[in-house]
Amino acid sequence: MFKFVILLSVVACAFGAAIPEGLLPQLDGRIVGGTATTIASFPWQISLQRSGSHSCGGSIYSANIIVTAAHCLQSVSASTLQVRAGSTYWSSGGVTSAVAAFRNHEGYNSNTMVNDIAVIRLSSSLSFSSNIKAIGLASSNPSNGASASVSGWGTQSYGSSSIPSQLQYVNTNIVSQSVCASSAYSYGSSIRSTMICAAASGKDACQGDSGGPLVSGGVLVGVVSWGIGCAYSNYPGVYASVADLRSWVVSAASNV
Repeated sequence: MFKFVILLSVVACAFGAAIPEGLLPQLDGRIVGGTATTIASFPWQISLQRSGSHSCGGSIYSANIIVTAAHCLQSVSASTLQVRAGSTYWSSGGVTSAVAAFRNHEGYNSNTMVNDIAVIRLSSSLSFSSNIKAIGLASSNPSNGASASVSGWGTQSYGSSSIPSQLQYVNTNIVSQSVCASSAYSYGSSIRSTMICAAASGKDACQGDSGGPLVSGGVLVGVVSWGIGCAYSNYPGVYASVADLRSWVVSAASNV
């Protein structure tokens, strides 16, 4: 089945230029129906930037390791990347660090979007503060319906070519892998075992949010990955499941 999906970060580096709508991946990283917030409320959030422009989100795992989506790091070299941490605004404030290296999950598949996770090693370690904190990895998936939040600087409507300067977030609810793959929604077999979903009426991640954090119970449970459209009623946002990919992240973080 052909899927017109938004990889929430693939086109974010092109924001500001006209992008043919048919080329927009559907979960390309925007927050739809969100609320402006500050980094103090989401101190693990970072902006992953290509050549100085916001491209994707990510989460602080340790002082020098970031967790993001594998699709954010395709056809790119570490030398063109930097991370901004500790700022409410993607374009200013906080601290920036160059990227020394990154590692994509070896089982990532751009057609099925399985294992859409990666780790980044920074060239200089972050100094933790009230605005820069690491977040723990989920060891088990939240129950279906559990409350969760997703944050980022992605576009605020599907097909938009501009992103907000200030960090946005939405509150949403977990849709378990089995429910997301059931007849209750329209994804069917496209939902795989390394994925988890989240949904709320009129709220979603979108272009530019890719790689960013889905948080529930104070831990990282998902990494913004893909979806059909943004905030479409029968298509929850789809995330890489951190609990199911936890062992890879822990191992890769020490070997990147």
